[in-house]
Amino acid sequence: MQPILDPTRPIIDAHHHLWDRPEDRYLLEEYARDISTGHNILATVYLQARSGYRPDGPVELRPVGETEFAVRIAEAAETGRYGATRVCAAIVGYADVGLGAGVEAVLEAHLEAGKGRFRGIRTVVAWDSDPVLALPYDVGCDRTEDPTYREGVGRLARFGLSLDIALYHTQLHNVPPLAASIPDVPIVVNHVGMPARRGRYADDLDGLFNLWCARIAELAEAPNVYMKLGGLAWPNAGFNFRRETQVDAEILAEAWRPFIEECIARFGAERCLFESDFPVDSWGTDYPTLWNAFKLITGPASEDEKHALYCGTAAALYRIAV
Repeated sequence: MQPILDPTRPIIDAHHHLWDRPEDRYLLEEYARDISTGHNILATVYLQARSGYRPDGPVELRPVGETEFAVRIAEAAETGRYGATRVCAAIVGYADVGLGAGVEAVLEAHLEAGKGRFRGIRTVVAWDSDPVLALPYDVGCDRTEDPTYREGVGRLARFGLSLDIALYHTQLHNVPPLAASIPDVPIVVNHVGMPARRGRYADDLDGLFNLWCARIAELAEAPNVYMKLGGLAWPNAGFNFRRETQVDAEILAEAWRPFIEECIARFGAERCLFESDFPVDSWGTDYPTLWNAFKLITGPASEDEKHALYCGTAAALYRIAV
């Protein structure tokens, strides 16, 4: 393993998952091993992953089980058995915003279950007609223009909650009008807008990057939109790094720099926040190398910018005391 760069830099990992699935287990024990590899991870933000749903009861309330699951993880982490990191200090879950006004009862249930940690919901609307880019669960279509969807996400404002959204670069043009319709709701775009460099887009990567840049510039004009920096090591990002054939952080940084630097230039450090997206991004690299790559990319940034990117923006957005 390469030496840890800037090891005392305070970090909030603004996006990770935990799950126990027949084909894959990644719970507190596994995550604690990753975050104990040298970087100074103060706290973490748990993101919706369809984990721990209630097995019965009203369908709309079953996702509240995921908040209960994440709280149990947070309470276990607080014992100190797994290190000093405040794992799941903030929780972003799921609620069916297709319920419209009816989603308020679900949000209230999440807030009660979250014991002060629940901060918002995530909707995954990443969809493309190319089957290569299909997610392992059916999204169906992008619903962001649906009036019922907009009514549902608009209800987040009443509770001071945010909206994380995952969608491909080809769908980013739908976010500015959504943001304008819910100006009091912070919208957090996941994974630098999910450039899909596979399938039908792989033959024109320059064209993809130019389109992505144009969409990022448009997004940045919306003051309530934030950008998560990461999510570039999973297969659909198309960089084709594999953890089994580990490459150095310098190679990752060179490949990812254009996307991350463009986001920072457009949004500013005060609206950008770094994420590990583990265990999803463990497909392409390991945890310490991932953060080393980010630190190489931000080497020229000022101290204030670095603090915002790695800790400050996430702390303010997700209301995490540091």
